[in-house]
Amino acid sequence: MQDLIDQLRRIVGDTNVFTHDDPEADLGAWEQDWRKRTRGRALAVVRPGSTRQVAEVVQACAAAGTSIVPQGGNTGLVVGSIPNDSGTQVVLSLQRMSAVRNVDPGNSTITVEAGCILQNLQDAAEKAGFLFPLSLGAEGSCTIGGNLATNAGGTQVVRYGNARELCLGVEVVTAQGEIWDGLSGLRKDNTGYDLRDLFIGSEGTLGIITAATVKLFPQPAAQLTAWAPVASLDDAVKLLVLAHQRLGAGLTGFEVMGQFALSLVDKHYPQLRVPMWKDAPWCVLLENSDSESEDHARSQFESLLEAALEQGLVSDAVVAENIAQAHNLWHVRESITLAQAEEGLNIKHDISIPVSRIPEFVRQTDAALAAAIPGVRFVNFGHLGDGNLHYNIQAPAEGDPKAFLREQEEHVNTIVYDAVQQFDGSISAEHGVGELKRHKLVKHKSPVALSMMRAIKTALDPQGLMNPGRVL
Repeated sequence: MQDLIDQLRRIVGDTNVFTHDDPEADLGAWEQDWRKRTRGRALAVVRPGSTRQVAEVVQACAAAGTSIVPQGGNTGLVVGSIPNDSGTQVVLSLQRMSAVRNVDPGNSTITVEAGCILQNLQDAAEKAGFLFPLSLGAEGSCTIGGNLATNAGGTQVVRYGNARELCLGVEVVTAQGEIWDGLSGLRKDNTGYDLRDLFIGSEGTLGIITAATVKLFPQPAAQLTAWAPVASLDDAVKLLVLAHQRLGAGLTGFEVMGQFALSLVDKHYPQLRVPMWKDAPWCVLLENSDSESEDHARSQFESLLEAALEQGLVSDAVVAENIAQAHNLWHVRESITLAQAEEGLNIKHDISIPVSRIPEFVRQTDAALAAAIPGVRFVNFGHLGDGNLHYNIQAPAEGDPKAFLREQEEHVNTIVYDAVQQFDGSISAEHGVGELKRHKLVKHKSPVALSMMRAIKTALDPQGLMNPGRVL
């Protein structure tokens, strides 16, 4: 192994290879998963500075038969980007590859390296007079390479789609250390299989995304945010249908938050002043982006909310008067995950269900879990606009969160995932499969689909060295 480490140092430089033999090196940032559920042990952490260096690192590891774990910002939630505990895997960090390579206003695209932090990509787009709409709670530290590797979603999928829909081309280093330049930026290219989409969402198991060309959009002339309590999820779905009818493509966000989820924000972050959370079992957060003017956007919103009041879908609502108020409303929504963590360890689910069936799914699954584990608490929230629910389970109020996670996770997951399958949903909407959900695919994924996935994996990575033990 020392020969390999020496070779890696020759490729990327001594200061960009870290091992446990160095008493001053702390590999924790690369070995600990974001949720702190587990920690691995790497043979080495390698930080290449160019695509050519990535290719040479992969060639060296392939020759040595050493597996590679690609890593971006390490903000994943399914233990998909840290090494196992064998001490034999190389973590290939793309942190140094963060450059904006090109902005093409005429083609409405921007090409960036995989280690570019999402917020920096957003800022570069804004500086050029455009919008890059992918928006996540972790956007200050997650990277576009990781976003694409997991096909990230976020809060504006209802209008712009997942990361896959935002990407026109990728540059990839294959498992053999070859470089595929697929950064054309073309919107139409029917010259064979869509190789780009093989790598997007593959979680680093087929190759390493080193750069991407993504779409840019016009900056909206106005962006307004509204908050409304609703009496039921059924009413929330009806409000979503009405919002589509009244706002059309202007509807860029539609979030739903359960009362208990908001109560945790109120409890742990009282300075945020959660609005109207005691008034109804659910609250909805809507965003309207208008290409004309703020007056036009506000008129649309007022028309929508008046219709919702007339139909009895909402009893009250507030429209943010300025950007600061809008940011505060979104801050409440994005603080649910942090507040849940403050309450204690919990069981998370990132699921998707056909939007029309979400109310019945929640009623049925809530009842099944309450019967199985009396006192269990439901931290339900998510992107109702695209059918993605974060259906999270907290221990009973007087229970031990650590013991609850240890003793009940498998039982809870079985109940939830069986219900997801019954409702024609998916057990992973935007977080990926990683290691945490890998064993569940055998039951909840078509055998034909799994067979094709294994065939693709074998064809592209015959040595099985690309992020092994993840997805499949």
